[in-house]
Amino acid sequence: MQFKVTQKNTRQSSRKVRLVANTIKDLPLEQAIRQLAVIERRATLVLLKTIKQAIANAKNNHGVSADKLKIKEILVNEGPRYKRFRAVSRGRAHNIVKKTCHISVTLEGDKLVVGGEKVTPAKKISPKPVKAKKSAPKSQKKSADDKSQAAQKAETRVKMKMVGKNQSAKMANIASTQKTTVRKSTSK
Repeated sequence: MQFKVTQKNTRQSSRKVRLVANTIKDLPLEQAIRQLAVIERRATLVLLKTIKQAIANAKNNHGVSADKLKIKEILVNEGPRYKRFRAVSRGRAHNIVKKTCHISVTLEGDKLVVGGEKVTPAKKISPKPVKAKKSAPKSQKKSADDKSQAAQKAETRVKMKMVGKNQSAKMANIASTQKTTVRKSTSK
């Protein structure tokens, strides 16, 4: 049985993560985890998290122990690129490309063996939420208070729109009166 985990949009270039992934790809699972603890690269943290997540999925969802698991494949693909720029002299800009990657880890292991037969444990079924019964159906007609409130809201919206349109006319009138007063004061 295979257990696949994917970590998406990791903010590291795929090339740097691949360097670490290729070193642990062919190792047994325990030794790969020990090797990740020794390697001093930022990519080791992300790879270690994805491997531990795959182990937890196998253990919790399918009952497979970590001793029976081995790494089948580790894929590191390119993710989306975030394009930014840095302002430089004379009004120019230099491009900055922030690369991301998707890490996919596939583990392989056997199903649980009970009495000579391979058995998968039953999936946990979460209980469905119970819906509350409606005591009385709501009337579809709005009450008089709701209608009056809605009418008041609509009226205030119309007033605000009118104020917005009249605002520019008022500002133009104020500006023209200020010009005339300025002219009168300068002519004296």
